[in-house]
Amino acid sequence: MPDLIEVRMPRYPECWTSCGNCASGDVFIIDVLVQPGDVLRADDNLITLETGKVALDIPSPYAGIVVEVFLEVGDKPEQGALIATLVKA
Repeated sequence: MPDLIEVRMPRYPECWTSCGNCASGDVFIIDVLVQPGDVLRADDNLITLETGKVALDIPSPYAGIVVEVFLEVGDKPEQGALIATLVKA
């Protein structure tokens, strides 16, 4: 099997907890935009997060074919959480 590419939750901005303008309370997933078999280009969105004040799309930094998605609607992902695995297209 080809090498898997892990796509993980990015680091939240430093101001995330200090100013509170963007985030308020828990961060949770309101939409999963990909499924296994989808072909992605770099910067295609994977999931949408809700912060209590804003919705934020999380893009893939890589191009490839989605092998597995590890998060679901309602999950509260931490920084570094595994979102999906890809193989190069």
